[in-house]
Parts: sequence; C-alpha cells; structure tokens
Amino acid sequence: MAHDHTHTENNIKIAFFLNLAFTLIEIVGGVFTNSLAILSDALHDLGDSLSLGLSWYFHRVSHRKRDNAYSYGYKRFSILGAVINSIVLTVGSIYILLEAIPRILNPETVKADGMILLAVIGILANGIAVFRLAQGSSLNEKVVKLHLMEDVLGWVAVLVASIVMKFWNIPVLDPLLSLGISVYILINVFRNMKEAIRIILQGIPMNTAIKPIEQEIRSFEDVLDVHDIHLWTLDGEYHVLSVHIVVPKEKKLESLTCLKEGIREVLKSYHIKHVTIEFEPEGEKCCMQEC
Repeated sequence: MAHDHTHTENNIKIAFFLNLAFTLIEIVGGVFTNSLAILSDALHDLGDSLSLGLSWYFHRVSHRKRDNAYSYGYKRFSILGAVINSIVLTVGSIYILLEAIPRILNPETVKADGMILLAVIGILANGIAVFRLAQGSSLNEKVVKLHLMEDVLGWVAVLVASIVMKFWNIPVLDPLLSLGISVYILINVFRNMKEAIRIILQGIPMNTAIKPIEQEIRSFEDVLDVHDIHLWTLDGEYHVLSVHIVVPKEKKLESLTCLKEGIREVLKSYHIKHVTIEFEPEGEKCCMQEC
C-alpha cells in the first residue's frame, strides 16, 4: 500500500511539472504566433496544471486520518479543489470567448509555422504525461489521464488547423478553433460543478439509487423494517450510509453480529465504505422514523 501511494504520487507529480512547463511555453508561443487558439488552450492547460497540482496536494492530504477538526478525515478537501478549478476555467473561458468573437468578424494573420511547432511539442508533452499515468492503477491516475488525453486530442486539432493555414490563407480558423475549445471547456466545467455541488449538498452519489439498497437490506431474514436511511458521499468515491433496522424482539445484540456483517458485505458492491447501522427491537417507537 505504501508503494502504491508513493507510485501514484510520483506519477501525478511528474505529470504536473510537465504540464506546467509546457503551459508557460504555450503562453509565450501563443503571444508570439498571435494565435488565440493556442492562448485558449494555454488557459485550458493552466487549469489542468492547477488541477494536477491540487490533485497532487490533495492526494497527500487525503491520507490524513480523522482528527478533532474533521471526524471523517480529509477526503472532501478534493471537492474544494474542483470548485476552485471550475471558477478559474469559467472566468478564463468567458474572457477567451469575448476575444474570439471580434476575431471571427475581423480575422488576424497568425504564424502557422510557430503553431505547428507548438502543437507538436504539446502532443509530445501531454503524450508523455498520459503514458506515465497509464502505468498506474489508481482511480485518481485514471481520471487525470483522461483529462490529459483530451489535451492531446486538442493539440491534434490545433496541428491540423495550423497545417491548413500554412497552405491556405484561412485565418478565421484560429478564432473558430479557440471558440470551440472554450465552449468545450465550459461544458465540462458545468458537468464537474454539477457533481461537486451535489456532493457538497450531500446528495445521493451519482449513478446510485437508494431503493435497490433498501430492498437488499430488507431481503435479510431477520430484517422486519428499514427506515431513516441516508446515503451520501465524501468525495464522489468514498460513500457513507446510515440506517435504522427493525429486528424481532427476541434477537439478542450478540446474535445480530452476523446480520450486521452480512449487510455490510452486500453494500460493498455499491461502493459504500462507511456503514452505520442502528438495530431497533420490534414495537419500539423511533423518533427518527418520520424525519
């Protein structure tokens, strides 16, 4: 486990420094080539660098145990990073959109040779990071890898457009490409923010329904009723459930151990990692039943 933790951390760290170094090159190159498409992708990569940096930092923080300040530990700190990233990307994308629209109406000449060079470097830099992360098996690495794979595809689009502009004078391709990149970023930001807000508001985890879980619990022989069931997630991966279960009066606490363990085992298939079960004898009035 310690080896996997170190390996994951090193992979994300290398991807972060590769992405950050190329982002700085990209900003200078975008200004030099007068390419709004490259500047808009530089914004995207800056957001990626921030995401990778926060992923690296929060990967370290997430392993902190619970304490007097945070009884569930520090897993939810990753959601804070997602919100910060989304705000940065939204503001930057709106700025690029405002710059792109006048350029579509009045296209400016760009330096296609410089764009081609930057596109090739972009494909290589992001490709190396993707290759590095492809060796990992953690969910964190897989998510970051998919994000960087999107960057590779974006740079392939820039490369194709710059080659076209090298042989044909179609400067409007540059602002159109930047417009497409910005819209694509905003769509993904909206999706990420929607999920982050759902987590913050303690909604039921995405792609999970509470009814099938309740039915699974009711299927156990000694379960007479289920109520006050709550399901939420700390960070989109670590799910938490609490539930009140009514059992026959004659059942002793010691005899309920097998039932409790059986329920927890079943709930693992729903990625529920923290389960709190309260048993109630049949006929006992529960003040939480109508909550």
